[in-house]
Amino acid sequence: MWGRTDLLDESDEMVKHRTGEEKNKLKNSEGITFEENREGAVLVTSIEVNEEGEKKLGKKKGKYITLTDLTVSPDQEDSFKALEKIFIEKLREMHHDLNLSKDSKILIIGLGNATITPDAIGPKAIEYLQSSSLTESAERVKVVMYAPGVTGQTGFETSDFVEAISKAYKPDLIIVLDALAARNSERLCKTIQLTNTGIHPGSGVGNQRKEISEEVYGVPVTAIGIPMVVDGPVLYADAMEQVIHYIASKVEEKGRPSSALAVTPMVSNKKPSIDKSVLQPIFGEWVTWSTEEKRKLFEEVFVGKNPSLFVTPKETDAWVEHYAYILSNGIESWITTR
Repeated sequence: MWGRTDLLDESDEMVKHRTGEEKNKLKNSEGITFEENREGAVLVTSIEVNEEGEKKLGKKKGKYITLTDLTVSPDQEDSFKALEKIFIEKLREMHHDLNLSKDSKILIIGLGNATITPDAIGPKAIEYLQSSSLTESAERVKVVMYAPGVTGQTGFETSDFVEAISKAYKPDLIIVLDALAARNSERLCKTIQLTNTGIHPGSGVGNQRKEISEEVYGVPVTAIGIPMVVDGPVLYADAMEQVIHYIASKVEEKGRPSSALAVTPMVSNKKPSIDKSVLQPIFGEWVTWSTEEKRKLFEEVFVGKNPSLFVTPKETDAWVEHYAYILSNGIESWITTR
C-alpha cells in the first residue's frame, strides 16, 4: 500500500479531523488528547494517546509532538533558527516527567544509511555530536553516541546492536534519530516529530525491522525524525489537486472586472473556500472530493505499480545538513542545560 507515513498526524484517523469542527471532536474524544497551536511560522501539534486511543489510531500509546514549518528553505539558514529553538523547548517538555539529573546516562543512536543521502540524517547528526562539547566532556555529561548502520550493511538487526550497547552501558534514556516517510509532499523536510513510543526502523518505506522501544529494552526511548521521502504516487495526487485548484481559481476570477486588467499570468488562489463544483461539468463529481479521497482513488489506480518508488527533494543533501545540525545542536543544548 502506498501513502505510508511515520507521522502520527498524517494517520487516516487524524486526517479525518482537519476541519475546526472535527478538531473539537478529537479534543473531546476518549483516549486521545489533542492540542494544536502556532508559534510564529511553526505549527506545533501535541497528541497523547492511551490504550483506547491506540485502538482508534493504530499508533502506539504515548506522546507525540510534531513541529511543522512550511516556510523553511535550505538556502536560508535563518529560517531554521525558530524551528531549532522550539525543538529544544519540546525536548525539555518530552522528558520532563523522567526527572533526569546531571548523572543520568543517555545513549544516542543515529539510524540510517550514511551512503544514501535521504537516509543519512541519523548518522550525520551523530557525526556532529561526536565533534561537539558532549564528546569533550563525555565523562561529565555521561553520554554515548553511535551510528550502527543498516542491516543491509552489517548483516545484523539494528535493534540487536542497540540492545547490546544498552545492556553494557545501562542508560537512563535512549534517543533514536532517523529519517521518516510522509504521505503529504508539502511535509517533506519541513517537519520534526518527537515521540516516546520508540520506532520501527524502515517502517515508513515498507522495510520494517525489529522495534526499538521501552517495551523491548526496559529503558525509556525517545524517537526523533524528519520526513525525507514520500511515496511516488502521492505526488500524482498532490499535483492533480493543485491543477484542480488552479483551474477553479481561474474560473472564479474570470467573471470579475479586475481580471480584465491583468497583464500577467494569474497566480492560483490558495484560499481553501474556493468552489470546485464549477468544474463538475468538465471532470465529474470526483473533482469535489477531498484530497484524501482523491489519494485513495490514486491508490486504487496505481495498486501494484511502482510499489517501491519513493521520491525525495533534489536539495536533499542541503536539507540533511541543516537538520543534522538542528538535531545535534538541539540535543547538545538540552543535555548540557537540563
